[in-house]
Amino acid sequence: MKVLAILYTGGAAAQEEPRLLGTIENQLGLKEWLTSKGHELVVTTSYLTADLVKKARNISSAKNLKLCITAGVGSDHIDLNAAVDSRIQVLEVSGSNVVSVAEHVVMSILLLVRNFVPAHEMIERGDWQVSDIARNAFDLENKVVGTIGAGRIGYRVLQRLVPFDCKELLYYDYAPLPAEAAKAVKARRVEELKDFVSQCDVVTVNCPLHEGTRGLVNAELLKHFKKGAWLVNTARGAICDADAVAAALKSGQLNGYSGDVWNVQPAPRDHVWRTVKNPLGGGNGMVPHYSGTTLDAQARYAAGTKSILDNYLENKPQEAQNIIVGLGKYETAAYGQR
Repeated sequence: MKVLAILYTGGAAAQEEPRLLGTIENQLGLKEWLTSKGHELVVTTSYLTADLVKKARNISSAKNLKLCITAGVGSDHIDLNAAVDSRIQVLEVSGSNVVSVAEHVVMSILLLVRNFVPAHEMIERGDWQVSDIARNAFDLENKVVGTIGAGRIGYRVLQRLVPFDCKELLYYDYAPLPAEAAKAVKARRVEELKDFVSQCDVVTVNCPLHEGTRGLVNAELLKHFKKGAWLVNTARGAICDADAVAAALKSGQLNGYSGDVWNVQPAPRDHVWRTVKNPLGGGNGMVPHYSGTTLDAQARYAAGTKSILDNYLENKPQEAQNIIVGLGKYETAAYGQR
């Protein structure tokens, strides 16, 4: 069997650090194992190759394609409807990087609320004017924080926010949390999105990208945010309208925007999110897409990918939580209520 792995180029860093498993250099640690079983691993970084499993017109031409695995979480890069029609299974390594991303979310919230980035930039410049930073620095305590999506990542964000004594923790999700889970984090569900964002000082996006969430945070919704709210997105860049978010930040409707996901990746050098700031010259916490790619996460998703492949090759059942598309049908509602 031929296994195609679409990975990123790690360069010198991957050569020096073998735990960078998600790179073309280190190949998820799969090559020797697959070769020993008589299979072939083909590694590429080609986005055109990725399109073979993204567009329905191409997926139908991949006659031998039986299984797509996301080494991590988030399968929006695959045309899931086409996979259903073509009876191609789609699996993820569910849970592999949820802690990594949840920690990044909390870090991003704090760096915005505490006005950290401008403070650090001031030190790098050799300046020292505390009032310029403190004028827009706040405590997270007594703030209302809400998550769009309360699944594996969103819920872990809520768990990690409990010790900060926020005024209230809210969530917006198509399905309510189990009563005990909601009680454990003292979170309240808000069923209408505009009502939800209007109550939040901080909004964090933790939902999958699909037809129902693409462009969800747009100019119209941003009008309903509290003026001066902070927005964090580590889910998928296309959930937020890039120009609308930039305009809201520039005008002061948003006080800050942070995250690691972009509507185009790699982000063009002139992407508006790279440099846009609030009226006080801060509020930008954007970084490359790495929240779920810590070395700890890479070890987990490499092991999970191997486990999924092994189950497939040995005709063993897959873990139910990992199955996005089974044979001809969706196995989860995470990518929209089907």
